[in-house]
Amino acid sequence: MKTLAVIALLGAAQAHYTFPGLIYNGVTETDWTYVRKTTNYQSHGPVTDVTSTQIRCYELEPGSNGAKTKAVKAGDTVGFRVDPEIQHPGPLAFYMAKAPSGQTAETFNGDGAVWFKIYEDGPTFGEDITWPSSGLSEVSVKIPTCLADGYYLLRVEHIALHSAGSTGGAQFYQACAQLQVSGGGSKTFPGVALPGAYKASDPGILFQLYWPKPTSYTNPGPAVVEC
Repeated sequence: MKTLAVIALLGAAQAHYTFPGLIYNGVTETDWTYVRKTTNYQSHGPVTDVTSTQIRCYELEPGSNGAKTKAVKAGDTVGFRVDPEIQHPGPLAFYMAKAPSGQTAETFNGDGAVWFKIYEDGPTFGEDITWPSSGLSEVSVKIPTCLADGYYLLRVEHIALHSAGSTGGAQFYQACAQLQVSGGGSKTFPGVALPGAYKASDPGILFQLYWPKPTSYTNPGPAVVEC
């Protein structure tokens, strides 16, 4: 019975995923060097409660994560390694949050209405519904060129919708990297709070993926910012 339980746990983990490694300038960094270690680093399991503080960065040990800060340039592309790959249908998004004066990316907890969205994708509807992120083992985003210099958290999020037809069925996979951005402009953006930006009843979270067959999708959260 113990062997069967272990096999079942391994099977569940293989159906889920994490974002442990930062990618910059063609280099994939060692896991959790610049990314705050997530609670699911072993289980690979999701967050399903949008009111939980885990929806923010999914941190294993908030305030003592041990991650370092990566220096990057505005306009550059920054990515995450996916372990093993995105295995469920659903949208990919990236958020950023600027650390206030007197704090660094390492001390900033991301509390308050500070999170702004810099990217989101959506499905293509046809005979089948396809998602741009499906099957990816790396995901990336361009840091806005107009962004004010400073310390930031970069949050990757993937929402798995295969069980989202009932409340609490959507699965959230996310992680936060610590960045110091330079070479940008002077732009700052208003943000939303995480938790707070999502409700379990939002149409992009409570979503019937299979039947009746959907013909549109509304991403949850704020609109993507523009320079």
